[in-house]
Amino acid sequence: MNALIEGFDTLRQTLEPHPWLYAAVVVAALCLAAWLANFVTKKVLLRALRRALRATVMPAATGEGRDFRYGVIPRLANIVPALVLMAGVVLVPGLPEAVVKVVRNVGAAFIVLTVALAISKALDMFNTLYQRRESARDRPIKGYLQLVKIIVFAIAAVLMIAVLIDRSPLVLLSGLGAMMAVLILVFQDTLLSIVAGVTVSSNDMIRVGDWIEMPSASADGDVIDVSLHTIKVQNWDKTITAVPIKRFLSESFKNWRGMEESGGRRIKRALYLDQSSVRFLDETTQQRLHRLRLIGDYLGEKEGELAQWNAEQGEWVRTDPANARRLTNLGTFRAYVVRYLRAHPGIHQDMTMLVRQLQPTATGLPLEIYCFTAGTSWAFYEDTQSDIFDHLLAILPEFGLRIFQEPAGHDLRDGLRQHAVAEEG
Repeated sequence: MNALIEGFDTLRQTLEPHPWLYAAVVVAALCLAAWLANFVTKKVLLRALRRALRATVMPAATGEGRDFRYGVIPRLANIVPALVLMAGVVLVPGLPEAVVKVVRNVGAAFIVLTVALAISKALDMFNTLYQRRESARDRPIKGYLQLVKIIVFAIAAVLMIAVLIDRSPLVLLSGLGAMMAVLILVFQDTLLSIVAGVTVSSNDMIRVGDWIEMPSASADGDVIDVSLHTIKVQNWDKTITAVPIKRFLSESFKNWRGMEESGGRRIKRALYLDQSSVRFLDETTQQRLHRLRLIGDYLGEKEGELAQWNAEQGEWVRTDPANARRLTNLGTFRAYVVRYLRAHPGIHQDMTMLVRQLQPTATGLPLEIYCFTAGTSWAFYEDTQSDIFDHLLAILPEFGLRIFQEPAGHDLRDGLRQHAVAEEG
């Protein structure tokens, strides 16, 4: 150590006749010392952190561990060379006091900024670790962490300005009261987003992974991110829509989470029947329908019930068959549909199931099927729904019923051809 001090003294005495050269050497030595301090600090901290991360849920080999080592640590390590420069600037000969003060103030401001950036990176790391938990999907904290970042950088900005102008931070904070109206005007969107984010999170209105539908924002798909200002939705066409979070309080939207959690997805579709094909069943048709396994017992019960009721009416039924109760092809078909749904493996049997007539329209008599599938996935739902209506459309002629369909070109050609044949005959 003594030899090193003597060497510096000798160098100083040698360069004293050349002040500018001596100052340049001191500056170069100071910069070299700062670089070495930075290099050594990073090596030591990274080695220590590498060992610590191996024993945690964030091993150093993972992407998160690398982000922590190469994101947070270098920023913290930059504090050391700043301290070296702040402490060694007084050793530069002939440097004005004002310059020394400026260097120290800039160094202090740099340290504040470095700490703020390190805290921001650490918050990102914390969010990454939190998202590994199962509860993270229900309670995302990304918006809250972004709010903390805003506060951290706001405080850092006040401290940096205070250091650079060499004033107490309290002086700046006291002046913020007069600027509050301006700040509220400038950051009104952020403030509204904070309130909306807290409301959405506390009421559990939206989670990552939810299927939401907001026509006013052209959003229809899965939520992939919930942040302070926006909620990102990946639509079914794989496009991404970013919706300001405050719109979820002022506009209506649909969340399909309840459907997914219930285990069943609703089918609500109608068959439009030609009303002119509705009629009473004759004996031949009744006997033919007995071969259908699903309604064999139903026909037997109804025939016995109707025969007993008609017998009690006596002379009225014998005088005019219009006074008798008879089976209709539409009522029998409706009973068949109910039993078909009860036997279908793709239908949820513990949820509402209806087969009902709706108000007749100009396009036919709607026979609505209202039930729920046993699964909620899109493919399963569409496959089950299509399978049901494929069968019902194909089985309709067995009951003497027809689907209503407006005339097409083929129908008109057939009609004209039959008319021409009739005239020739």
